[in-house]
Amino acid sequence: MMRSPARRVRHLQRYREIARVFIRHGFGELVDTLELLPYLSLPRRLLRGDRPATSPLGMPQRLRLAMEELGPTFVKLGQVLSTRPDLLPAAYIAELARLRDSVPPSPWEQVRAQLESELGRPLEKVFVTFDPQPLAAASLAQVHAATLPGGEDVVVKVQRPNIRTQIETDLEILFDLARLVQERTALGDIYDLVGIVEEFAATLRAELDFCREGRNADRFRSNFAGERYLHIPKVYWDFTSRYVLVLERIRGIKLDDIPALEAAGYDRYRIALHAARMIVKEVLEDGFFHADPHPGNFVVMPGEVIGAMDFGMVGHLTKRMRSRLVRLYIVAVQMDEEGIVDQLIRMGITGGQVDRMGLQRDIARLLRKYHGMPLGSIRAREVIEDVMPIAFRYRLRLPSDLWLLGKTLAMMEGVGLKLVPEFDIFAVSEPYVRRFMRQMLSPRSWGAPLVRSMNDWAELAQMIPRVGFQVLERVERGEVEVQIRHIGLRETLTRIDRLANRLSLSMLLSALIVGLALLVPAFRLGEMGNLATILVIMGFIFVSFLGVGLIVSIWRSRG
Repeated sequence: MMRSPARRVRHLQRYREIARVFIRHGFGELVDTLELLPYLSLPRRLLRGDRPATSPLGMPQRLRLAMEELGPTFVKLGQVLSTRPDLLPAAYIAELARLRDSVPPSPWEQVRAQLESELGRPLEKVFVTFDPQPLAAASLAQVHAATLPGGEDVVVKVQRPNIRTQIETDLEILFDLARLVQERTALGDIYDLVGIVEEFAATLRAELDFCREGRNADRFRSNFAGERYLHIPKVYWDFTSRYVLVLERIRGIKLDDIPALEAAGYDRYRIALHAARMIVKEVLEDGFFHADPHPGNFVVMPGEVIGAMDFGMVGHLTKRMRSRLVRLYIVAVQMDEEGIVDQLIRMGITGGQVDRMGLQRDIARLLRKYHGMPLGSIRAREVIEDVMPIAFRYRLRLPSDLWLLGKTLAMMEGVGLKLVPEFDIFAVSEPYVRRFMRQMLSPRSWGAPLVRSMNDWAELAQMIPRVGFQVLERVERGEVEVQIRHIGLRETLTRIDRLANRLSLSMLLSALIVGLALLVPAFRLGEMGNLATILVIMGFIFVSFLGVGLIVSIWRSRG
């Protein structure tokens, strides 16, 4: 039996707040469907105070406003949902992507107490200077400027006090609501809502671990060790914990500040080229990419070097997934809609009940839109927007990392086009794609999997004799019971039984006809009052009725 939110009395006040916010923004029908009002001691008249009839806002806008009002957990949930066009229509995706993650900073006294608790000593013992006024403030943390005793300028990212408690409360409520929606609405028949919340909870808890973010920064720095066009700040691990992250402070011009870039004499094309090379290398070579590449997270330093910040949100792509993406890219360039559907099926994206012909037809329609266009004229954002309705219609379940990748490519392409309007990201990616294809065909690439497969077969061959003898011994002792389950066997037996009945009836009719034919010469059928005449006539009538009935039965069943 599912546990309802009403039984979670320790979160009753937060439940009431969530219900009131959703009702105020026009989602009273959902609250009523989930039967929350009686359990939360809320009056039914609240539902009558639903969205005013004159409200100019649509459902997507009201959902975004409700999530912004409910705080960091729901803001993060909306941002995650904005990368899942398999779950929501395009209008909701576009609106949720606008969710703001900028909030007023926490009081300095609380932040100072949090820092000193984590560092284990007063701030003055750790930093020479520390600016109480934050450089930036988001829903989960805020960033301050400071100086270490060695003179190093750093930024200190500190988690908001008590944010974990609030998030854990909200996550418990989200699990309860997901179970209710799963049980009481049609969405539960289509989606695993509890599984979606579980995935979101794991992502959010990982983002709260600043040690993990520090390791992400170290990994990026290692991946780009030989590239001079990207700078990853150093992590000061002596002062870093799960709640505090201390990084080298990097200074520069924001990536999309065109007037400042021109005033500094920077080459915008080289900057766009470096940004594109960065994301293409991350995706095709490393399988580890920065998944929040908005312009505020990148600055341009002297020499057109790009400085990166904020490594909390990252994406991962296995080598197998990268090879499948390259194959999908190849069949898409070849305008092969059947090949695209085949590749989507191999990737496990389509699910088991997909309408293959309908999906192929819609993909063909999409490909015709881009037929004859040079790759340089195709925009990743436009393609993604065209794919979103198809993904929603056919419930294409792409891994969250792939949707993050699509969002990342669109954002970086937008930055590149702002820097250089004629910028072609496909031209930048072409040499990386060719190099990856050569690696796919190289014996070094498929040699190791082949060796592993041979080892597996060799191990299986060694196991067969031993396992075979064990099975035979169990058969001899009568310990093995074989059960055969034939799907549709009952229907098959019923049809065979009907056929046997028809065959028996046909044989009986044939016998009666032959018998009557043999009786005809033995009687005088010309005498109407003769008993034999009456019997023969009645026999023919009876046989005729049976024959007509058999013909009608056969005709109705088509055979």
